[in-house]
Amino acid sequence: MASNSFGTLFRITTWGESHGKAVGVVIDGCPAGISIDEEMINNALALRAPGRSPYTSPRKEEDKAEILSGVFEGKTSGAPISILIANNDADPSKYVPNKDLLKPGHANFTYLEKYGAFDFRGGGRASARETACRVAAGAIAKQLLATFNVTIDAYIVQIGSITAKPGCRKERARSPIFCADPDASERMTALLEATKAQGDSIGGIVEFYAAGLPAGLGDPVYNKLEATLAYAMLSIPATKGFEIGSGFAAANMRGSEHNDRFFRQDEVITTQTNNAGGILGGISTGLPVYGRVAFKPASSIAIPQETVTTTGSPATFRLPEGSRHDPCVAIRAVPVVEAMVALTLADALLLNRSAKI
Repeated sequence: MASNSFGTLFRITTWGESHGKAVGVVIDGCPAGISIDEEMINNALALRAPGRSPYTSPRKEEDKAEILSGVFEGKTSGAPISILIANNDADPSKYVPNKDLLKPGHANFTYLEKYGAFDFRGGGRASARETACRVAAGAIAKQLLATFNVTIDAYIVQIGSITAKPGCRKERARSPIFCADPDASERMTALLEATKAQGDSIGGIVEFYAAGLPAGLGDPVYNKLEATLAYAMLSIPATKGFEIGSGFAAANMRGSEHNDRFFRQDEVITTQTNNAGGILGGISTGLPVYGRVAFKPASSIAIPQETVTTTGSPATFRLPEGSRHDPCVAIRAVPVVEAMVALTLADALLLNRSAKI
């Protein structure tokens, strides 16, 4: 199985399955001399971990990162950084009754077509359990970015048809679902309770916001910064859409509305608006880079669904008793989106250091 790596200079490779002994990540290309706060890594993992609120999967995983290499006396050594995260609450027995059914909305059909084999224990490599590795690596990337004064936030802006007020991002910690708009958060949690009671799931949208970036990141044509961000975001499980800046709303605008007009402010050239999302011609402008990622409803639902077996016989798919799943995967995706932005920007910063003499 190929395609387990992401990045060019700051490059990660993840490994492990949902209900195997552990998952982990190897980070190659991280510069030496960066102070590493292990507590920051584990705090990030705690935000992604299941069981932190009634609106996520009740699976109990401590998700504590064990750094095996690449950090010496509290700083990166330049060697590959290897991080292991144990699977302490794995329970593959729940998946045995349905191992020969094609699960609606899941990847077992396509994996079987491509590889002729599929790890039915929670989805194996197709499981969102793999994203714990991304979050751990993203926490390292954020510590690299901090040396350049770059900050990144991600937060829920929509669940179902309920949307948060624009610009709400600083108070997400007070919300069990990472939504910084208190009124919208309350209505969203009520919708989640109702959806969960019905045995169903619902989709959502996560927004990200990166500030402090220098101008010049990204390369024209095929490696535009928004293109690498899109690649990063759409690699996250359950993603179905990506937009940067004004995004799809730009289709309803005129050029006179959408163009960000330049002006001089305090001896610095900037723009009056930021519809471009901080990127022009695929290259960062120095303004905040922001965008949104759409997540589909979780495929695992308690409602029985008609399907077929792997041999094509009609069947009904039902979740086994005691199954543990998220009513809205977008919630736990918030720290994953943040991590993938960090990994993309860390790589872009390092690549940009060779742009000119």
